[in-house]
Amino acid sequence: MGFLVLQEQDRTEHAATEKELAEAKKKSWIRIPRFDYTPSERLRFVLSGGQPHRASEWADTPGRSLEDQLAEIAQEVTLRGEAAERRRLDEIEAARQKRVRWEAAMGEARVQYAEAYRVRHFEAQEAAWRHTTRLAEYASAVRTRVEAILPGQTRTEAETWIDWAPATVERFDPLSTPPRLPDIPEPRADDLKPLLGHWSPYGP
Repeated sequence: MGFLVLQEQDRTEHAATEKELAEAKKKSWIRIPRFDYTPSERLRFVLSGGQPHRASEWADTPGRSLEDQLAEIAQEVTLRGEAAERRRLDEIEAARQKRVRWEAAMGEARVQYAEAYRVRHFEAQEAAWRHTTRLAEYASAVRTRVEAILPGQTRTEAETWIDWAPATVERFDPLSTPPRLPDIPEPRADDLKPLLGHWSPYGP
């Protein structure tokens, strides 16, 4: 809150001096003031900021001095302070609830990211299995073909290839090891953005 104490001024009709009249006659842009202002004994108290309850200004009046109004001023300051404190606590609670909702959204986004990663891994395993199946079928067809070849140098070279092919096929086969879920890498902010709706991955 802001506190401002002003000294009131008394206004009286201005009596133009000879010098002012002469200056105004010579120079058309000069204006003689209509009133004179002099400091008075009266004060005005202005309270700004916060949520007003009863008043924002108090002043000396003929029937009541500013000193007699100090209790009202103190009460207004107290009421505005209490309202400001309630608002501050409400904002803290709103921020806390917003963070709770954001953390829940982040948790759900991480679950969805992990599931999508597992599905992609599963699809990659299926593709590798199909690729391995085709390689195994091809190796089997080659073996059948080689067995029909007459003995000689050509068959010896082909049998070398037949001995090499199964081990190579097994390296591609995802079923050569027991299946297991993949390790989920730590998601980047860009990985989570599409899963967060209106939330930011950087904070609430």
